[in-house]
Amino acid sequence: MRIPAHSVCTAIRDDIVAGVYERGGRLTEELLARRYGVSRVPVREALRTLEAEGFVVTRRHAGACVAEPTEQEAADLLEMRMLLEPLGASRAAQRRTEAHLKVLRGLVRLGQERARRGSSEDLRSLGGWFHETLAQACGSHALTSMLTQLRHKIAWMYTVQAPANPVESWAEHGAIVDAVARGDGERARAVTALHTERALSAHRLRFSGGGERPERVRTSQHAVNMSGPRH
Repeated sequence: MRIPAHSVCTAIRDDIVAGVYERGGRLTEELLARRYGVSRVPVREALRTLEAEGFVVTRRHAGACVAEPTEQEAADLLEMRMLLEPLGASRAAQRRTEAHLKVLRGLVRLGQERARRGSSEDLRSLGGWFHETLAQACGSHALTSMLTQLRHKIAWMYTVQAPANPVESWAEHGAIVDAVARGDGERARAVTALHTERALSAHRLRFSGGGERPERVRTSQHAVNMSGPRH
C-alpha cells in the first residue's frame, strides 16, 4: 500500500478504528512505513498526532502502542458527545451555508426513503455523512475537529446496533435540519440532544466482557416535539 505522506495519520487511525491493530499492540515506525509505502518521517509525525488524540500511547521500553482505554473513558466519550453535538447543531443553525443545507436535506431524503423501504444497508453511512456535515456547518474548526475525533473514538470503542425504528430515527434527522434551516439554535440544540440520547442504547463496548455497557451517562428528561414545519 502506498499513500501520500500527509495521509499516513488518517490511514493509521482508520486501521486502529477498524481493529487492524489490537489494543495494546506495538506500532513500530519501520513496519508502518513499509505497510503504507512511506518514509519513517511521516510515520513518526502521525504517531505523535495520534498520541495527542488518544489513539496511541508511548511506553517505556516498548515505544508507540495502541491505547487501551478503560470502560469509564469510553463512557466519558458518550457524555462528551451528548454535550458537544447539540452545541454543534445550535452553532450550525446560525452559521450554516446554503451548500450545507443542500447536502443535509439530500441526506435526509435518502435516509428517509431507504428507511421506509427497509433498506438498512446504506443507513449507517448516510447517518455518518449527516453528522459529519452538521459538524462542518457549525463554523468552528475547533468544534468540528473535536466532534470528528469523538466519532472516530466512539467507532473504535463501540459497536453500534441499527436503530429499532429507522423511520423515527430519520424523522429526527429531518427535525434537526428543519431547525438549522430556520436558524433556530435552541430547537436545533434540543432535538439533537434528544436524538443523541436515544442513540445511546444502541452502543455496545467492543472490549467489555459479556457485552456490558459502561456506567450510564447522564441524560435529559425533557421531551421534545419532533414535529414542525418542513422545508
